[in-house]
Amino acid sequence: MVSTFHGLETAKRGMTTQQLALYTTGHNIANANTPGYTRQRVSFATAEPFPGAGLNRPQIPGQLGTGVQAGTIERIRESFLDVQYRSENTKLGYYSSLSNALAKMEDIMNEPSNSGLQNIMSQFWSSLQNMADHPENLGARQVVAAKGQMVAETFNYYYNSLDGIKKDLGSEMDVTVKNINTIVSQIDQLNKQIASVEPHGMLPNDLYDKRDQLVDQLSSLVNVKVTAVKPTQYGQPLPTAVGLYQIELVRKDGKDGAQLLTVDTTTGASQQNELSITAEKGNVQSVQVGNVTLDNLNFSGKLKGLIESYGYIGANGKVKGHYPEMMEKLNKLAYAFANEFNHIHQQGYGLDKTDQAGEFFDLSGSTDYNYAQIIKVHDEIIKDPTNIAAAKNGGDNSGDNEIAFELADLKSKDFSNYSSLPDDMSGTFDFYYAAMIGELGVAAQSANTNMENVQVLVDSVEYNRQSVSGVSLDEELTNMITFQHAYNASARMITVIDEMLDKIINGMGVVGR
Repeated sequence: MVSTFHGLETAKRGMTTQQLALYTTGHNIANANTPGYTRQRVSFATAEPFPGAGLNRPQIPGQLGTGVQAGTIERIRESFLDVQYRSENTKLGYYSSLSNALAKMEDIMNEPSNSGLQNIMSQFWSSLQNMADHPENLGARQVVAAKGQMVAETFNYYYNSLDGIKKDLGSEMDVTVKNINTIVSQIDQLNKQIASVEPHGMLPNDLYDKRDQLVDQLSSLVNVKVTAVKPTQYGQPLPTAVGLYQIELVRKDGKDGAQLLTVDTTTGASQQNELSITAEKGNVQSVQVGNVTLDNLNFSGKLKGLIESYGYIGANGKVKGHYPEMMEKLNKLAYAFANEFNHIHQQGYGLDKTDQAGEFFDLSGSTDYNYAQIIKVHDEIIKDPTNIAAAKNGGDNSGDNEIAFELADLKSKDFSNYSSLPDDMSGTFDFYYAAMIGELGVAAQSANTNMENVQVLVDSVEYNRQSVSGVSLDEELTNMITFQHAYNASARMITVIDEMLDKIINGMGVVGR
């Protein structure tokens, strides 16, 4: 026989469940603009009907429903979109870092412009041509000395500016390494907090959001693989419990790399392996995670972009990287040009000089072959421009301009005809320098294009992710009205049952009074 008060319990469950749904809706609305927040919902389920399994069947046709009950408060999230977002975010971090570094290099080189080396060299060649036309003119010689010093100072500026940015990239690289280790440590702490909640049959949704947000941040720095672990000794977690995150830095092809955070599958105990960088002579030699060395820097993300810009030692032992390679090319160009210019200059004579001329450019004091950093016009040339060799013969040679023409012709002289030349140089001065700038432009354009393309993919995946996990105020307000009316209906049901009971208790059995 069904209890007389059966409907009260059913209506009370309805009110309680709708009230919980309203509270959850309010939580969603309050966090509509909270970064990383995932909308939540209450899972509704019918309560066990009457009579339950194993009970004697009363004289009613079938089972009688007993209302609704709240299941779990769970996040609405699609794990596949998380994986896709993090994969694209890693590429975005890499190309953004590379693009920013190359943009700074383009700003330094500043070609084509009036202050670039190309224009300064053109002025220098013109001054040499003018001196060849007027070898006896002291003013023309002073202009050659001044323009030569401008060439040297431009080389100095390029090298020192690139070296300064390279050091900044090194500092940013160190900060990025610290950020990686800090984020992994924070994920580890969240794992511990989650491990204190899940075994008791609850879902720490807000802690899940914080942890996923940290993983998103980490994915822009290095490419990571996340594995959720539920230890065997983990109490009684709900089937929908996420578990503890194990973080692995994987290679660009997605294969195994090194464990940043490991979780014991039995006890849930965790261990963080810190990432570190070993540098040698201003270039990255290796990257380690704990005791594991990442071979050939085979990973991606912002850190890899910084390393490729800053410089690293490749598998063949040679230094690679955008900044050290550009600085090396400048050194080669400065050395080849200055050395050949001096070679020709020392074969001639200054104005009315009987001794052969000395060096025009001074490369003394070079360490580590940093010729572009130390090149300058020799002090004897600056003090007395008559020491500039224009003549082929000594003595009274005011009209002799043979050496001056040879110096001016250096503009179009092929490197193969130089007296001494570093390895891997071909063409002329202008050709070699134009190739340097062209390669920089192509690399920068490629990085920018890839960054823009990946940004579109990241935005697309994030849009899809937000369409699933984000809070829509329109939807939440609709739910609020729905749950409110359901709550009111359950409350009205209690009123109806109360009136029925009042009739039974106070209105029956009073006939004849």
